Amino acid sequence: MPYRSPLLDVPGSIPPPDDHPEAGVPWHWGDPFAEQRTASRGVVVIDRSHREFIAVTGEERLSWLHLVISQHVTGLAEGSGTEALVLDSQGRIDTHMVLAHLDGTVYLDTDPGPTATSALPKGGDQTLREYLEAMKFWSKVDIRDATGELALLTVLGPDAERVLSAVGAEVGPEPYAVAALPGGGFARRMPWPGRSSVDLAVPRAALAEWWKRLTDAGARAAGSWVFDALRVESVRPRLGVDTDERTIPHEVGWVGAAAHVAKGCYRGQETVAKVHNVGRPPRNLLLLHLDGSPEVTPETGDPVLLDGRTVGRIGTVIQHHELGPIALALVKRSTPVGAELLAGSEDNLVQAAIDPDSVPSELPAPGRAAAAQLRG
Repeated sequence: MPYRSPLLDVPGSIPPPDDHPEAGVPWHWGDPFAEQRTASRGVVVIDRSHREFIAVTGEERLSWLHLVISQHVTGLAEGSGTEALVLDSQGRIDTHMVLAHLDGTVYLDTDPGPTATSALPKGGDQTLREYLEAMKFWSKVDIRDATGELALLTVLGPDAERVLSAVGAEVGPEPYAVAALPGGGFARRMPWPGRSSVDLAVPRAALAEWWKRLTDAGARAAGSWVFDALRVESVRPRLGVDTDERTIPHEVGWVGAAAHVAKGCYRGQETVAKVHNVGRPPRNLLLLHLDGSPEVTPETGDPVLLDGRTVGRIGTVIQHHELGPIALALVKRSTPVGAELLAGSEDNLVQAAIDPDSVPSELPAPGRAAAAQLRG
């Protein structure tokens, strides 16, 4: 059965449309633009309990994870976290996850339904847990599905510290800091979206109780619409929406944040290192401003067009309380920043413009720079 949050039964919660990527949790609570304003100026709490958890324990948990995920985690201290990926053999993204290391356990949380390409010669998709189990071999680790144990809430906004302190959910100021919660679970500070973001992985049986505690402490109830609007504004991708089957980490800003360029021994590392050192990603994830005068917007997967040629792919499309209609899009690097673009298909075609602040800076590739120095 598809997941359905108990908070959808709370008066005022509005579910998302059918087949929405964030199905199963409240989309908004009656006024998504007011909820966004509160997230920018006050504090909101968002139900993200549809995310899934895997727990990895055992004395070799860090050294083993270091071999199967893209991030450098051999020194991941207790009370800290990071982001990581599972890549296929060509360096294309299978799964994105956020980690938390606490009390001898590394928790991996992901969007619903995480999969990975099998390492067996026949290939094919496996669930993320099946893939990890297949890669365990004789390592001294245990892997369990912890989705039934934990549920995720996100507290957003400049007043978040006041609310978190009131409920005993204080956590250090550094990005990805992790601290135990009273009664079980953990808090994790995130560097996105928005100016202040803290994830609370609470006992799933106590989800409604934690929601009430946070709203009683002054956090406004908000839906996934708010999270997505701030995520798009922050140019942060959502796997499977802002990525396609060809996406590599460099295209969506996950090199460094979730994929380490220097460590070896993980699948897809050759592509990560090669593009970082001597190449350029073929596309960049960019923020597009959409013309709001038509009563239509493009949809996820629609093309971005320049002079009739496809130069990109639309990802998340969202109405932002200040920016109006915006979208994330994977756009060819060669596309001029000031180009007059069209986004969508025949029935929902609108004008679009690249936000210049979203264009990543291009430093000289380290390998090319080294080669140039050798040539004198």
